[in-house]
Amino acid sequence: MSGEQKAEAKGEQAKGKLKETAGFLTGNERLTAEGRAEQAKGDAREAKEKIKDTFKH
Repeated sequence: MSGEQKAEAKGEQAKGKLKETAGFLTGNERLTAEGRAEQAKGDAREAKEKIKDTFKH
C-alpha cells in the first residue's frame, strides 16, 4: 500500500470518527451519519489498497 494512499485512508477514518463523536455529543444526527460514512469510505479505500498489495506481490 503506498504511503500516500494509506495516509489518506487513515485521515478519512480519523476525520470521520471526529465528526461522528462531535455529532453524538451535540445531538446532531446528520453530523453523526456523515462521520460514519466518512469512516466507511476510509475503510473501503484501505481495503482496496490491501487487495492491490496482495496481488502485486
